[in-house]
Amino acid sequence: MTVVALLSVAPVREGSMADDVADAVAALEDFDVSYETNPMGTVIESDDVGTLFAACEAAHRAVEADRVSTVLKIDDKRASDAPAAAKVAGVEDALGRPARGDRE
Repeated sequence: MTVVALLSVAPVREGSMADDVADAVAALEDFDVSYETNPMGTVIESDDVGTLFAACEAAHRAVEADRVSTVLKIDDKRASDAPAAAKVAGVEDALGRPARGDRE
């Protein structure tokens, strides 16, 4: 089984959130997950949903603020062991090119 999630954790306040987001991302290192951070959140991949939830909870708790907003979207592929990268590869195969457009 492969569990893929999009996690966004941020304090609810004005100003830069980079340090707080870095704290949330750093908390993922304590878990057996792979992850990649992008401008909209962090994509996390795990072999089981329990580990994924524990990692997400740790990321949420790592942000020290009076108010924290966390959004979690999960794709729990129970009948497949295909990695998250296979989803991107499928789209790139359909496009016939990389699934990105770089702006200069």
